[in-house]
Amino acid sequence: MMEMLGSLGLDSSRVVISLVGSFVGASCALVGTFLVLRKMAMLGDAISHAVLPGIAIAFLLSGDRQPLPMLLGAGALGVVTVVLVGALNRTRRLREDAAIGVVFPALFSIGVILMTRYLSDVHLDVDCVLHGEIALAPYDELVFGGQSFGPKALWVTGGLFVVNLVFVIAFYKELKITSFDPQLAAAIGLSPVVMHYLLMTSVSVTVVGCFESVGAILVVAMLVVPPATAHLLTDNLGRMLLLSVLLGVGSALTGYALAAWWDCSIAGAMAVAAGGFFAVALVFSPRYGLLSRIVFRR
Repeated sequence: MMEMLGSLGLDSSRVVISLVGSFVGASCALVGTFLVLRKMAMLGDAISHAVLPGIAIAFLLSGDRQPLPMLLGAGALGVVTVVLVGALNRTRRLREDAAIGVVFPALFSIGVILMTRYLSDVHLDVDCVLHGEIALAPYDELVFGGQSFGPKALWVTGGLFVVNLVFVIAFYKELKITSFDPQLAAAIGLSPVVMHYLLMTSVSVTVVGCFESVGAILVVAMLVVPPATAHLLTDNLGRMLLLSVLLGVGSALTGYALAAWWDCSIAGAMAVAAGGFFAVALVFSPRYGLLSRIVFRR
């Protein structure tokens, strides 16, 4: 793949970084839209940290950094996080935000202990998980049967985008109804609980699939900021999903350009670009922007 891009006169590493960043932005935006609509944005942050022990346990059991065991381990811990938060919330002793604040630091701390105790000599440490390094994505190739199939991050993030797109299209009606009116969904025979756990599992898998390439910080930004920006621009769910994906891709490409200009962290610049788009929408959104509200009041 790298040779093919080079034969076309393209800088292969730049193309791969741009594609990986775009796939991360688009994948996170698809599931993040429903987190924002359900007012569960902080749960995405909690899952992104709480899956750390799942990654560590998967590596300890498999002895390998292959994507499938990591995805399974992270998905399992993501579901555990949601179950524990829900259980604490149902006791009516803690609100959901407080339950999140109790669960995810505990699980994240367990993950840090496992990482530092057993995986300190493996390229799977806390700094790797939190910050990532997308600049190295072109050089970590997927090898199967002694043959290289190109950058592993490109296959993983591209596959996640396809899976999330299929998930959203297949369950669009169910996700829409359970997000806006869970009581109506239950009345017509849909299970809000099942859709909730399906969505949380998808978020968990997306988070860990993007960990090694870009780190948890950028994943959290892409889960929340592009959907929140799109929410300022439209009230239509279909348009919001499309805008979220476009903003996620645009943030990745703009951030990469900024990183090349400023000579700084690529993932950090992508998050800054996402925040910049949000700031513009917050001020200039035709309906919900600060400027339009000032004009309306006058």
